[in-house]
Parts: sequence; C-alpha cells; structure tokens
Amino acid sequence: MLSQQQYPAALSSAQLNDFIEHGFVRIDGAFSAKLAEKARAIMWRDLPCNEHDPASWTLPVIRLPGYGGEPFRTIANMPILHTAFDQLVGRGRWLPRDGLGTFPVRFPHPDDPGDAGWHVDLSFPGDDCDPNEQTDFSAWRVNITSRGRALLTLFLFSDIGEDDAPTRIRVGSHMDMARYLEPAGELGHSRMMLEHMGAYRPQALATGTAGTVYICHPFLIHAAQKHQGSTPRFMAQPSIGLAEPYRLERPDNAYSSVEIAIRRALGRE
Repeated sequence: MLSQQQYPAALSSAQLNDFIEHGFVRIDGAFSAKLAEKARAIMWRDLPCNEHDPASWTLPVIRLPGYGGEPFRTIANMPILHTAFDQLVGRGRWLPRDGLGTFPVRFPHPDDPGDAGWHVDLSFPGDDCDPNEQTDFSAWRVNITSRGRALLTLFLFSDIGEDDAPTRIRVGSHMDMARYLEPAGELGHSRMMLEHMGAYRPQALATGTAGTVYICHPFLIHAAQKHQGSTPRFMAQPSIGLAEPYRLERPDNAYSSVEIAIRRALGRE
C-alpha cells in the first residue's frame, strides 16, 4: 500500500475538517480525462445502445458490472487517492481495490429511474440474509462502527453538471445517521426509511469534470436523481473496505477522521 511517507498529503487540514463536519471531500483531477475517456469507450462497448444514437437510449439507467482490468485498476489506485484514504481512515486500516464496482450509467430520460431514494450504502449481511442468494442486499445492514466499509467514493467518468443526474448529498447528514445507529449497537439497522432524516440540512450535488472523485463518510445520506441533461452520465461508486474495524474508543486517541466525525456526533469529542 502506498503511504503518506511516499507522497505528500493529498488533503489539507481544512479539507480534513470539512470531511469531519460535512461528510465528504472533493478531489479534482484525481485521475486524467484521458483515462476516463478510455474507460467510457470500454463501457460503451458493453452497453446495449449506441453512443451516437440518442434514440437507442431507451432506459433511464443501465447497471454495468464492476471492471477489474485497465484502465480501471490504475484509476482505483491513483497515489493521491491512496494518500487521502490514509489521511481519512488511517494508514494500514483500509483495503486497496483492484478495480471499481458497479457503474450505474444514467441516460436522459423522462421516466423515474426507480432508485432515487435517500439512503446510505449498507455494508454487511444480516443473520436473516439467505446465503444462497448472493444478489439480494435487502437484508444487509449498517452499524455504528461501519462494519465492512471504510468509505463511500464517487468516481466521475464523464463531465457532470447540475442537469446530468449528479448524486444528491445531504451535507452533514452523517452526524444524524451516527446518532440513529448508536442505540442499535453492533447489530445495526437494515431496511431503513431515510426520506426525512437530515432533510433540514443543505443539499450538495456531486458535479465536476471527468476525473473528479468525491470521498464520503460511510454514513453520508445521498440519493440518485432523474437525468435532465443531454449526455449520458458515467460514474462509479465503489466502497473502500476496512482492514481493521473502526473503533470509537482508542487508548492512544489515534482516531481517524471517520471516527472523529462519529464521536463528535455522539458528543464524545
């Protein structure tokens, strides 16, 4: 794993504080536009529609499975991202990826995409999960120590403006989520209705040019939305795994930014 000893800090102290308070940080130019273009060409090859024929864009969203080859492997392991993960999670506490997860490709379309509800990404299977059904995530859970998930990330593979279905973010909602999860302890929650949680908070849009990456607290409440622009939107949203569990009590006080945010929400800071 690349470390802060090999590369200068990716995030300033102000950015680290923004992450703790707001629940996310944006890195512009995390990977090049050329790499993004190569990746889009591969995805267009796999899509059941034509890049140059909008009439063939008959669905509001098409999900492509994760890609592990190039250029996706290089993009997932850019040094600036590894260094940022070290800063936010702690060196040696997160797991590197060999590629990127599912791509929800969103198209300009009048229909509701059907997946635009406010949510947090779940991170571990509950005891009631069917071990024979590997694609049913309805009973997956999230708990106060974010078992299984260090961070949520948003990798922009196309230029995304306000009309291009940018992910909606409830700024600071990770604090509300932490307070909601605490009473459930290690068991956590599943099947959560989060339409109103954090609704009073300001909203941000994950816009930017291709190559932008948003690094988010695992408890950040976010949502998709209908595409009202003219160009298909390409984005990956892989989780970063944990090499060791988050801890809300550390004798050495060596808390990560993710842990500090949770502790602050719970009044422990």
